[in-house]
Amino acid sequence: MKSNPQALVDMVMALPGFARESGMSVVSVAPGRVELALVKRQDLLQFGGHFHGGVIAALADQAAGAAVSTILPEGKIGVTIEFKINFLSPADGDKLIARAEAMQGGGTIGVAKIEVISQNNGAERVCAFGTATMRSVDLPARKP
Repeated sequence: MKSNPQALVDMVMALPGFARESGMSVVSVAPGRVELALVKRQDLLQFGGHFHGGVIAALADQAAGAAVSTILPEGKIGVTIEFKINFLSPADGDKLIARAEAMQGGGTIGVAKIEVISQNNGAERVCAFGTATMRSVDLPARKP
């Protein structure tokens, strides 16, 4: 298990790439649990004004990888090898929240479950549920 899971998740979320550029933010981190959020913006929506399914799935995937990474040995992170999501209702809130919990984390494989919440003025509704399988890989070296 990581000595400082919050620092690991913060570092990964700050790296260049989709998670950072899309505006995903860390809400909370505990060993085996990560909550991420994404505020509604026009470029994240589909034609009907709801969060796009790909955006919902990306937030769920990012949260799952982070949750599994918090329980892997030092120097390891989880990357997705399999992902399944069920969309339950339109994500029409002003914010998405992905709550991921690691169910298993070993030397090579980790598994997480994820709920994605559509939050509107503080009211919450589950809009998607998923599972993800992660492979443990070496944490990439930081570039100067």
